[in-house]
Amino acid sequence: MVTLALCGDVMLGRGIDQILPHPGDPALHEDYVRSALAYVALAERANGPIPRPVGFDYVWGDASEALRRADLRVVNLETSVTTSPDYEPKGINYRMHPRNVGCLQAAGIECCVLANNHVLDWGEAGLLETLETLARAGIRTAGAGRDLAEAAAPAALPLPAPGGGRLLVFGFGSESSGIPRHWAAAPGRPGVHLLDDLSAATAGRLAERVRAAKRPGDIALASIHWGPNWGYEIPRAFRAFAHALIDRAGFDLVHGHSSHHPQGIEVHRNRLVLYGAGDFLNDYEGIEGREEFRGDLTALYLPRLDAASGELLALRLAPFRIARMRLNRPTEEERRWLRDRLDRESRPFGVRIAADREGLLEADWSGRA
Repeated sequence: MVTLALCGDVMLGRGIDQILPHPGDPALHEDYVRSALAYVALAERANGPIPRPVGFDYVWGDASEALRRADLRVVNLETSVTTSPDYEPKGINYRMHPRNVGCLQAAGIECCVLANNHVLDWGEAGLLETLETLARAGIRTAGAGRDLAEAAAPAALPLPAPGGGRLLVFGFGSESSGIPRHWAAAPGRPGVHLLDDLSAATAGRLAERVRAAKRPGDIALASIHWGPNWGYEIPRAFRAFAHALIDRAGFDLVHGHSSHHPQGIEVHRNRLVLYGAGDFLNDYEGIEGREEFRGDLTALYLPRLDAASGELLALRLAPFRIARMRLNRPTEEERRWLRDRLDRESRPFGVRIAADREGLLEADWSGRA
């Protein structure tokens, strides 16, 4: 068996970058906010003082133990890691100083998926520096690269189980998440592994890549950035594509992200489908609006898989609350709110969510819950 730790969007730039040991230039190019320090002030106004500078492990807070217990850790890194000044005029631009990459190392992150709508916020130079910085830190990447071949290639992580199998992480994005079409990687051009659409034909093309890379004992993970930031509705096309990734392309689990809050969970043919893992870490504290979604409540997904077959054996979720730019254990009321909301949204897919005695949430797709 192998236990993975899967996170949704991890945003370590802007305000979070400012509290880390090596803050970058705080200047922003947003309509109403001109300094990243304003986001630190908002967070402090909402939840109290934040020490500065903090250690690299500070932001992971109470999630550190759960992350360490997993065999492998995969996140969607929704932040460029660069000092590039070439900002994309898109209104919101995230970056973390390269010397703060120790923040990712402190959590033991083995793989960062980069197929998202912020990795090129600071131009091609910013993407290239991100790739170089993560590689020097010993962190694998998927979903973006120096050309299409690199962007589409999977990150291969050795599994701890005997037999020499690997976790193959394929990263790709959809324009539905806000990724600009001109960010698409091409032969000889850096960029994101951007899908043309969510059709059966696209799933067939991905199947060819999986067949070319997958060996006996390997587990293939499809990590996809898709859909809007808010809302619980899962479009029919998303569900059909997730099923095609499993049925036709040969993926063993689907790791969806882009939504700022967790969405419903499905288990299809004993394969896990996360339609939206939600933000795991960000600097949004104190920003008003959308309170009904409780974007401050997040979850670390801990699927346990059969290493030989890739089938899902169990799924536990560790709930947290973002406050003072760190991950904190939630109150019982907050844990109950997240459990109830995830249970409501997962029930149409035949999955029920319950709380266990250890303060975690547990999924049941047997029909007995």
